[in-house]
Amino acid sequence: MQRRVAFVTLGCKLNFSETSTFARKFEAAGYLRVADDAAADLYVVNTCSVTEHADKKCRQTIRKLHKQNPGAVIVVAGCYAQLQPEQIAGIEGVDVVIGAERKGELFEIADSVLRKRSSALLFSCNIADAESIFPAYSQGERTRSFLKIQDGCNYNCSYCTIPLARGKSRNLPVSELAEQAREIASKGVKEIILTGVNTGDYGRSTGEDFLDLLKVLQKVEGIERYRISSIEPNLLREDIIAFIASGTKFQPHFHIPLQSGCDTVLAAMRRRYNSRMFAEKVKMIRRYMGDVFFGIDVIVGFPGEGEQEFARTRAFLEEEIKPAAIHVFPYSRRAGTDAAVMKNQVPEIVKTRRVESLMRLSDRLHKEYCRRFAGSEQSVLFESTQKEGKMFGYTGNYIKVERPYNAELIGQIVKVQL
Repeated sequence: MQRRVAFVTLGCKLNFSETSTFARKFEAAGYLRVADDAAADLYVVNTCSVTEHADKKCRQTIRKLHKQNPGAVIVVAGCYAQLQPEQIAGIEGVDVVIGAERKGELFEIADSVLRKRSSALLFSCNIADAESIFPAYSQGERTRSFLKIQDGCNYNCSYCTIPLARGKSRNLPVSELAEQAREIASKGVKEIILTGVNTGDYGRSTGEDFLDLLKVLQKVEGIERYRISSIEPNLLREDIIAFIASGTKFQPHFHIPLQSGCDTVLAAMRRRYNSRMFAEKVKMIRRYMGDVFFGIDVIVGFPGEGEQEFARTRAFLEEEIKPAAIHVFPYSRRAGTDAAVMKNQVPEIVKTRRVESLMRLSDRLHKEYCRRFAGSEQSVLFESTQKEGKMFGYTGNYIKVERPYNAELIGQIVKVQL
């Protein structure tokens, strides 16, 4: 009888690329992939731990799967598994906990446990010493693929557990990533999003450079678009932007973490830039590329962020940066970080109010950005999702477009008038 496996992915696009790679291994071995709400012999949960809410969601997911099918084997991997393995192992129904450095062995471990019907709890390794990197890319979920180019981070931001969960910055070689891009292209995928923990830090473990990677990927036949999922502002070099702007496949869309527009808060966060540098990077990109889509990450309610500091952030976004979208996150106190023990912790009710304020600003800025392109002709890559007779796609500068559903357009880049 064919074994059935289901996957639950929580968190970032990096996790989605890894889960998709896990799934390919199971399917190649003859497993049938089913939905996570179906009866399966094996459930794989790829976890996130960026916030306390993420941890809670992971626990709820595990309990739901066990209740759904008490006889199934449950394997838990990802950042939460690395940071709190004993806590996860204590949840009823969990059979295997896999640390970050063992992800490449997930299929072999899970398959062995299922066949032997024996519990084999595997706890996290010392991720700080990790040298290897688990290669991964997503497929099947959409007409775009997320390609993992890098993992880990050498930065030491005062609020972040990612270096504890994923280790130091390391990357796959350019030649291997080019081969993976060709493999993705062979599946008919037109767009690749480069993803990692700190993508702009690419090359630290191979002696290569991020720009080296972009130039090689540019030559891969079959891929018509690239995006960079997120890049630290201090790593946005002018030679990188000049190359992207020179008529390449890289789209006019940048996702950049700001976190705060107030320099005192940025210093307390231990970010590697100030508001002036950030603004200069945005101006440089606009100078080379025009009216690009900027998606900006912001954390509100960091310890010591008073009303004046928050007002500076809001004014910086509204009056100077004017992004197309703001991704707003309330600060989450994480054990093991310096920020967790800082004085002047901000009440949750204040964080909620600030999130709502920036979300309203984001909605207005996004509408203003989209209106500037009304009537223009844009190339849109349509996806397979169908909702109420409509299908959806994105322009090169990441404006979401809807039109009546037409299956022939799935995965195709077509010209449309907005």
